[in-house]
Amino acid sequence: LGIPPKYIINDNDFIVEEYVTDLHQPTTMAFLDDDIIILEKNTGKVLLIQDGKNNNQYLLDFNVNSYWESGLLGVAVNDKDVYFYLTETEEEDGGEKIGNNIYRFYWDGENLTNKEFVNSLGLKSFWHNGGTMTTGLDGQVYAVIGDQGAGQEDSTDVRTLAQNTNEGEFNDTGVIIKVGLDKEIIKPKNSKNPLEHYYAIGIRNSFGLTIDPVTGNLWETENGPEYFDEVNLVPKNFNSGWAVTMGPASEEERAKVLNFNKYTYEDPKFSWEEPVAPTGLVFTNSESFDKYRNGLFVATCTGEIYKFKLNENRDNFIFDSPHLQDLVANFVKNESGENVVESLDEIEFGNGFGCITDLKFGPDGNLYIVSLSDNVI
Repeated sequence: LGIPPKYIINDNDFIVEEYVTDLHQPTTMAFLDDDIIILEKNTGKVLLIQDGKNNNQYLLDFNVNSYWESGLLGVAVNDKDVYFYLTETEEEDGGEKIGNNIYRFYWDGENLTNKEFVNSLGLKSFWHNGGTMTTGLDGQVYAVIGDQGAGQEDSTDVRTLAQNTNEGEFNDTGVIIKVGLDKEIIKPKNSKNPLEHYYAIGIRNSFGLTIDPVTGNLWETENGPEYFDEVNLVPKNFNSGWAVTMGPASEEERAKVLNFNKYTYEDPKFSWEEPVAPTGLVFTNSESFDKYRNGLFVATCTGEIYKFKLNENRDNFIFDSPHLQDLVANFVKNESGENVVESLDEIEFGNGFGCITDLKFGPDGNLYIVSLSDNVI
């Protein structure tokens, strides 16, 4: 099929087809009926894909600052409303940032119209901007922003309550927000009670949010520092634990995590001790993938797609391999005494896809994968 042999699916019932090429640093995508809109991180353009063809037809062109983890980052659809998350500049691409801004448009079947400014979040840092969004079964849209590197040597920002530190004021970082909760409040931090807008806190950085279509539960991927990336089930008032802990928390760490305004900490549903940079995630909802019913696919920026099997309540994962039943891919010593990662053969669905930034099931039942590094779907 002309597909580079590096793209591998570990299941002979499936094949990989190159669908759209010649993209420019694609980040996230969404389906509008049978068509795809795909975001280009550095150009700020929203590209319309029809019948698998890239005709360079741009629906929108935002002014973005695209340095490092900034740019045109997220899209979510709620019926005919389409939301975009971007690191915006005032006049031209690459200019001075004015915010990590969220806009809503109306899709009339041909164009995106009725632009509305909905939210603006922290913007000081070029990294940990998050940006991914998703839509709940009730129509509520959620967006995530990382901690913007607060508390690190190269940052002037201090950690706040949202990063489990008893200092500083809320600055709309390290949180999952309910988008457009109050039309009068563009910046949640300016609300009389910012916590009303924060669905979750303690987020280091995230490139993945999704909703379980059966339960309506919100799930998230989260990027750690030198150790531990996570997959989290995110109930309302969830505290992910950063900057106290990543991965399963010790009793000492649990004691340090702040519990306020009903925000409570829970361990990840799965962790990788060696970071894999998890990004997009999606629940299986396709007849073509019926063998993976009750499953969750998680992509990474190191090119893998992992498959997780859910328990009956859809709130935990089930593993056959004893070494994964502690819910962590740990480092172990090999015969030479070197640190190696436990086998992930049970959960690896595919690999070699470069830096995956999104994956979604289309209306045709196929799984669509966006590779930022390979500029392809």
